Parts: sequence; C-alpha cells; structure tokens
Amino acid sequence: MPLLRRFLAPYRAAIAVISVLLLAQAIAALALPTLYADIINDGVLTGDTGHIGRLGGIMLAISVVVGFAAIGGAYLSAKVSMSVGRDLRGALFTAVETFSLREVTTFGAPSLITRTTNDVQQVQMLVLMGLNLMAMAPITVIGGVIMAVRENARLSTLLLVIVPLMVAIVVLTLRRALPLFRVVQKRIDAINQVLRENLTGVRVVRAFVRTRHEEARFAQANQALTDTQLAVARLLALTMPALMFVINLASVGVVGYGGRLISQGQMEIGTLAAFISYMMQILFSVLMAVMMIAMVPRAAASAERIGEVLDTTPAITDLEGATAPALRPAEPGQAIIELAGVDFRYPGAEEPVLCGIDLTIRSGEVTAIVGGTGAGKTTLLNLIPRLYDVSDGSVMLDGVDIRRIPREHLWAQLGLVPQKAFLFTGTVADTVRFGTPQATDEDVWHALEVAQAADFVRELPDGLAATVEQGGANFSGGQRQRLAIARALARRPRVYLFDDSFSALDYGTDARLRAALAGQTRDAAVVIVAQRVSTVLHADQIVVLDGGRVVGVGRHEELLAGCETYREIVASQLAAQGAA
Repeated sequence: MPLLRRFLAPYRAAIAVISVLLLAQAIAALALPTLYADIINDGVLTGDTGHIGRLGGIMLAISVVVGFAAIGGAYLSAKVSMSVGRDLRGALFTAVETFSLREVTTFGAPSLITRTTNDVQQVQMLVLMGLNLMAMAPITVIGGVIMAVRENARLSTLLLVIVPLMVAIVVLTLRRALPLFRVVQKRIDAINQVLRENLTGVRVVRAFVRTRHEEARFAQANQALTDTQLAVARLLALTMPALMFVINLASVGVVGYGGRLISQGQMEIGTLAAFISYMMQILFSVLMAVMMIAMVPRAAASAERIGEVLDTTPAITDLEGATAPALRPAEPGQAIIELAGVDFRYPGAEEPVLCGIDLTIRSGEVTAIVGGTGAGKTTLLNLIPRLYDVSDGSVMLDGVDIRRIPREHLWAQLGLVPQKAFLFTGTVADTVRFGTPQATDEDVWHALEVAQAADFVRELPDGLAATVEQGGANFSGGQRQRLAIARALARRPRVYLFDDSFSALDYGTDARLRAALAGQTRDAAVVIVAQRVSTVLHADQIVVLDGGRVVGVGRHEELLAGCETYREIVASQLAAQGAA
C-alpha cells in the first residue's frame, strides 16, 4: 500500500529496531527444539542429569532473551502503529480543512467522519499486527523448514503438502473477503449518515411524528451492515477451522510416520519431538500470518478510502504566486469588493445560478441583497469569501482578483455571519473570540452590546464563562444569531457579510441591532442578505435578484418607483403583515 509506505517512512529507525528484535526472537525460538531433542536423546535416555542441567540452563537463558525481545518489539510496534494512526488522522483533518464546499458535499460529512475514525483504526491495527509478524513469521517458516529438514529430511516431505494447502486456503479466503470488506465500510458510512441526521434533526423528527419511520431507516441500515459482517464472519469461521484441520492432520501424519521411523531405528525420539516442535512453529506462523492477512482486505479498503481523501485536490486553492495586496486606507465610498460579469453554476448543473452580475460594494455603505427563494442571494454572498469560485467573470478585493489573493488574507478582511448560526463547544467568551483570540473581555462585552446579546449573557449564572454546547443547542435561535453576530463584530473586519442573519430576531431587537451596527461598521462595507424588507429599508443600495440576475439596484424609494420585482416583494410582505 503506497499510503502505508508514505506514513511509515518517518519511523524507519524504529521499524529497523523492531526487525532486529523480532529476528533475535525468531532465531532464539528456533534453537529451543534442537536443545530439547538433545536433552531427550543425550540426557533423559542416557540418564545424564548434568547434561540435562546444562542444556536446561541454556534453554532458560534463551527463553529470557525471547521474552525481552517480545516485550521490546511489542512496545515499539504499538508506539509506531499509534503514531501512524495519529498522523493519518491529522493528515485527513488537514486535508478536509482545505476542501471547498464542493468536496465536502461530494464525500459527505458521515463518510469523512468514518474515514477519519474507523478507516484509520483498521489501518492502524494492520500496522500493529504487521510489525509484530513482519519478520517473525517468514523467518520462523523458513528457519523452521531448514531445521526440520536438518532433523529428518524424509519426514520433512510432509511439509511439501501441508504448507501449499494452507496457502491455497488463504488465497481463496482473500479473493472473497476483499469485496466484502469494501461493502462493510460503505455500510458503516450509511449508518453514520442516518445517525447523524437523526441527532441533528431530532426536533424535526419528533415534530412530524417520524420516530417510527426513522427507527425503521436505522434498522434497515443496521441490518445491511449486520448481514455483510455476518458474511465476512462466516467466511473467516470456515477458514480458521479448515486451517486447524490441516494442522491437526499434519500432526497425526508426523506422529504416525515418525513413530514408524523410530520403530525401524531410523530416528530417535528426541528428533521426532524436535521435528513436531518445528512443524508446529511453521504451521502456527502460517496461521498467525493468515490472521494478519485476514485484516489486509479490510485495511486495504480503508487505506483506499483514506487515500481518496488525501489525494483529492480541492477545487479552490491558492494560486502559485498569490500575494496579499496592500491594504488601502478606509475611506467612505471607496470600492472594496467588485463583481464584474460574474456567472456561476454548480458542478454538473445545466443552468447557471447567477448570470452577468455586476456589483460594487463600498466602504461605509450598506449593500442589501433581496429576492425570492432560489434567486441566488446566498450563492452570491458565498462567492465573496471564495466558498465557491465564479464560473465566469471575477470578484475583486481592492482591485485584485480574489483568486490571486491568499485565502487566509482574504478571509482576514471578512466577517461572515452564515445563514445557520453554528456555534462551537466552549464558553461564551470562546465563541466571541473564535476569530479574534487576542480580544480582551472589554472587547468581548462591546461586541455583545452591539449584537444585543449582552443582556441575556449577563443573566447567565457564569456570564462570559457560561457553557456553549455543540451547535449552541442550549440557546434559542435568536440568541445563537446574536452570538454569531458578536463573533463577527469582534474581528472588526473591512467587510461584514450577513446572510439572513436577523431572521430569528423580533422587530424591536432587529431595529436596535441595526442602529448599533451603524456606529460599529461606519468604516466598513456591509453586505446583508435579507428576507424582511424592514431590515434593508435604510440600506445605501439594495440589489434585487430574480432568477440569478440583477433586476434592480438602488435605494428603497428608487426601487419602489422603478423595479417591479421589488414592489412585488414589498407588497407581499405588507399584505402578510396586514393579515397578521
């Protein structure tokens, strides 16, 4: 596996030491049966207790060497395998962090989680077993055959039948096991997907009384995994008894044939005992190798899946030679973001989502983007931080195409509040400082004040130290939105991007927040994607999208007078308010 070679390379020295220890262990173990034969032939049968004591002492010393070599080899093998697992998980996480939304969607979050956990574990266990048996099994088999032939060549002919028979069983097992192990990993992906969806959408499941349906969905995925694992278990359940049958059959054959040679005076009892020991060492080494080989198909399938992630080139990367442009002084009316002839279509889509977008976003101004559902508002906003790249045209920051700017520099200029306010596990202070670790408590409280979140944070028993659960599950939707807004405000970026970030706020909180934002963002450009017209009434420019095209740009009064689409949006909301 190329993947293993790459990740084992840093541990070549440790692997060399393991090989030496396993070599010493194997050679020492191969010496014991010969000494055992000498004790029987020249000690027990002749009554020479001195000879028995001397050889017994040598055997004890060799056993101590074997023990220390086994302990050292096992310790180093575990250390290397765990380190490889750590490196693989780190590499996967780093790779996923570079993915654009396109790659994340292609693989799927459940599959990426499985590859980072279960698949890495399979490879890690293969490394552990492989290092323990890497030198031990082949040396024991080859050395055992040589020593067995040395003891009695005629009796050794039985090995010519036994070993190929065991190898044939192993090959047949592997040919059937590899496809099954690939299916197992896909079945684990499916279970993770169902479980993740249910944990994330538990409220929706209960609200629509779909608990039984989801239980049936999980049961179906669970049964599919069980059936596949049972097929693998049946295959291995047949393989191990077949190998043990061959080993036991070989033992009977050796004892029968060896007994006959002893009765004819052609072999001594000690020699037969030594031969049986060598044969058992050979066959059990083959058996242990089979146990390791049984792990190979699943680990190979896992390594293939890991390699797919690591070898994926993100669709959005920093161009070679990308440089950060010099920051212009913040001046009112200065063009910061410019979209020129922008088209965008999702991969594989026949029709573009955005067509011919020309737009200038200026410092000190609020630009609002409105339109019906599916008009392309969020897609347009996602082009600015390069969550997607334009299909045609360009998006520029300070007159430089953002594709020629390092992404980290681009992101440092932006403060994004996504449509779904996701909060990470930690405290309220950690949440607000997420993009600005150096922010002081005073900065944090200021951001909370502007975001209209300070009042409810003060009411929490621990204040800034209050716990934020995963996704902010212990806060309401409006509180999550205000904390996400405070997180962006703490950065003090040049461009604020609000993607329908006020939808969960009541009208009073919305109005107070927009008034506070006006003072906070005086020197910055603000882009707001909004559903409510009341949120954008006082925007410096309102961009109206319809079917992915700009059908109107201007202030509220101008658009009411000259943009039919905008009038329809306003009329529909006024009618809804009147009905309420």
